[in-house]
Amino acid sequence: MARLPLAAHNGPSACALAVALVISLALFAAGLSAQTAKPTEYEVEAEYLSNFGRFVEWPATPAGESFHVCVLGQDPFGAMLDAALKGQSIGDAPMAAKRVATPEEAAGCRILFISASKSAQLQAILTALAPMNLLTVSDVSDFTKRGGMIQFLPEGDRVRFEINLSAAQKAGLTLSSELLRVATTVRREP
Repeated sequence: MARLPLAAHNGPSACALAVALVISLALFAAGLSAQTAKPTEYEVEAEYLSNFGRFVEWPATPAGESFHVCVLGQDPFGAMLDAALKGQSIGDAPMAAKRVATPEEAAGCRILFISASKSAQLQAILTALAPMNLLTVSDVSDFTKRGGMIQFLPEGDRVRFEINLSAAQKAGLTLSSELLRVATTVRREP
């Protein structure tokens, strides 16, 4: 399967993309501070979801296909995710939010946020997703220890994340070193 090099996504280098992620999150937080005291946990997570795709080498896709960021289970984001993705693209693929009810419906997704409402079914969901080239993200406790790829970790008034690199590699995804550097923990064991 052909892969897109990281730098080919939007032209800038991976380092420039890392800087763009940090700047966009800072601007997002600054814009919200004019409206509210601080962004909510889910507003920050929606911004992360809109940027994670820039730091992954994706298998090639047909031209004209959208880059779907999907939510499985109860949607904690609502319009926040749609707003974070509006006008964004990965390469030539416009980004769009999509809500799915089953792991099978996630086949057309690139990033899948698994809601805490699906915590009890997590192992079955991850098993069903195993043959798909998609990035799994959640805020479910021990998500990366249980086979998920990126777990959000609220720390006081910040949201950080940890990565299970082995799980991403098994899905045929290569995560950039810039993304790995900003993670609190990178798990390399299966």
